[in-house]
This record gives sequence, C-alpha cells and structure tokens, in this order.
Amino acid sequence: MTDFLQLFFSGLATGSIYALAALGFTLLWQAAGTINFAQGEFVMLPAFMMIGFMGLGAPLLVAFALAAIVSVLVLGWAFKKSVVDPLLRFGMMPIVVATIGLSLVMRNGVRAGYSAEAHPFPSLFGDELFRVAGVVITAADLGTLVLALLIVLGTQAFLAKTVTGRAMQAVAQNTESASVLGINVPRMIFYTFAINAVLACAAALLVTPTYLAKFDMGEGLGTKAFFAAIIGGFNNSRGALLGGLIVGVSENLAAAYISPAYKDAVALVIFMVVILFKPQGLLGKKVERKV
Repeated sequence: MTDFLQLFFSGLATGSIYALAALGFTLLWQAAGTINFAQGEFVMLPAFMMIGFMGLGAPLLVAFALAAIVSVLVLGWAFKKSVVDPLLRFGMMPIVVATIGLSLVMRNGVRAGYSAEAHPFPSLFGDELFRVAGVVITAADLGTLVLALLIVLGTQAFLAKTVTGRAMQAVAQNTESASVLGINVPRMIFYTFAINAVLACAAALLVTPTYLAKFDMGEGLGTKAFFAAIIGGFNNSRGALLGGLIVGVSENLAAAYISPAYKDAVALVIFMVVILFKPQGLLGKKVERKV
C-alpha cells in the first residue's frame, strides 16, 4: 500500500503539469476555436529562454518573469497574428497542419541553434524529502502539485468570477452576440493566447527540473496534454485538470505494476476508451458552438 500511495502521489504531481498544458488546449479551443499542436513546444521554448536568462546572471524567478513576458509576445501575440488569424477563416485543417509544422520548426530550430544535449535545470523547491505515514514525498513533487493546482484553480476562478473572465467566456460561447453586447472580441481572444503562453511558461518551470531541458521535451508532453484535454472534456477547463491527473497517475501505476514499456501508451488507451463511450469527455457537455 505504501508503494501504491507513493506512486499515486508522484503521478498527481506529474499529472498536474499535464493539466497546465491541457488547460491551454481547452482555453484556445473555447475562446478562439483553435487547436495548437505545438503546445508541447510552447513549453519547451520557455525552458530554454529561462536557461538563457539565468546564463546572463538572472535568478530563477526573475528568469521566469522575463521568459513569461517574451512568451506572451512570441507565443501569444506573434503566434496569433502570424499563424491563427490568417488561417482561421479557412477552417480548422490549415491551423492543424500549420501548428504541426510550427512544432517541427521550433524543435529543430532549438536543436540546430542552441544544442541537442539535455541541460540541467534548477528546481524551484529544492531536494528535501518528507515522510508522511511511511510515504516518502519529495519537495519537488509536493511543490509541483500544489503550485500547479493553484495555477489551474486560479485560472478557473479568473474566468468565472472576473468581468474579463466572463467576457472571455461570452466570446467562447458566441462571438457575434458578445460583439453586440459591446465586448471587444479581438482583445478577449488575445487575452486567451496570452494566458496560454504564461501557462506554458509555468509548466516549463515545473517540468524541466525533472525531465531536463531538451529540444524534444515538448513532444511527449504535448501529446499527453492533448489526450488529457480530450479525456476531461475539451470544452471544460476543469476537465483539463481531471484529465491531467488521470493520465499522470495511470501511467505511473502502469509503469510500476505492468511494465515501464507501456507507460507512454496509457494516455492513448484511456483516450480511446473515453472517445468510444463518452466522446465529449468525462466532464464535457454536448454543445453547439458558433464562431
């Protein structure tokens, strides 16, 4: 039982990172009708940005703040203006193809322009160990879980309880009606892209100390985050949290009790089961969208 609890808690910490990336998928879909298959690379790039700023002497949190600002400009504003806005009127398929291509460009650009080697990354929480009821919990796992949950729940509270958040939800439900009501639709959509960029930067801060900064670190992360978003419900931000935690815990248990070879396949299996029996996701609802 102790081993199970330890695997379970470690899976929650990993799953919370998946949830951060998955939340970006759901936000972009709800507000802009966009699916970004470069989401994993949107996590990878800020990790290298932070390494660059720390190389110039900036402390970790200062490097994170600077990377978040650059991410909003590059992964938020520039991505929206140069990729999404020109292609959205042609339907979803061009955006899917463009973001897949963008992921390849970003991945190979970092490999060619910076390094193909894995780079260590400092942990925000240190390396202390805590023992609770026989379960050894690392400070990194505990801090990652708590901070990621706070970010996800804070994002949900922002969307539900602030004027700007409710305006963003109104745009997600019906852009024409939101515009008639006086809501600045382009601004609300930009806010969504900016929030997604900051979430990706936060995910990089939490995941990179464990998985190291590498040009292909976003490949598996983006895939699992996409599966997590579908499992929880693509039109429900709380579903991103649920889906991420399910994937994180399930792959940890599968690696321990079945075989490590099946760890990366767990998300795909759960995804296929959910799609077959509940296509809208565990917390998703069948809705008609008009963009």
